[in-house]
Amino acid sequence: MSESNTPKPTGKARARGAQTAGPQAQRNLLHAASELFYREGVRTVGVDAVVERAGVNKMSLYRQFSSKDELVMAYLEQQDERFFGYVERSFAKYPGEPAKQLQQYFDDLSVRASVDDYRGCPFVNVSVEFSDPTHPARQFVFRNKQRLMARLIELSTAAAANDPEALANALGLVIEGVYAASQTYGPGCGPILAAPKVAAQLIAAACGGTRAV
Repeated sequence: MSESNTPKPTGKARARGAQTAGPQAQRNLLHAASELFYREGVRTVGVDAVVERAGVNKMSLYRQFSSKDELVMAYLEQQDERFFGYVERSFAKYPGEPAKQLQQYFDDLSVRASVDDYRGCPFVNVSVEFSDPTHPARQFVFRNKQRLMARLIELSTAAAANDPEALANALGLVIEGVYAASQTYGPGCGPILAAPKVAAQLIAAACGGTRAV
């Protein structure tokens, strides 16, 4: 399961049916790219594999996306939308209680990163694959992370943290640590399970004893 709730691959290509033109073909292609790029990597997966999984022909792909790079950017846009949908649903569990909202994010992240087939953050994965910091994919990842950081700062400020930016930076570091630990120590490892407690300590210390849990 990805950070953005990417569906699990079926292990089978979709049957090529009659209704694979226009919007339907685009949906099929993005769904296939989401499965394959997340599981196997953007660089590793070729357009032939995406076409096969989507159940369309290659001409259909190039009608929807002018190149693989354009497909990759569409994949990132889809993942970004899903990711922030997840983030906001997590925060929404405690409306008007910013310290608890921050804490809930880590509680949920720890659970999600403990699923056996978790492959970490799709944006981190993409950034590792593209070494050029000026590449559009890397720039997209940067904007995704900056947007999350802005939300963390906003909630840290609302929670009356003594230094909202410092708290947000510390929490951002823990988040990235969870992503990395899931791929090195493995999903559900000790460092992942410790993350909510570490976050609670950081939040309480920064908010003058405000209870985060």
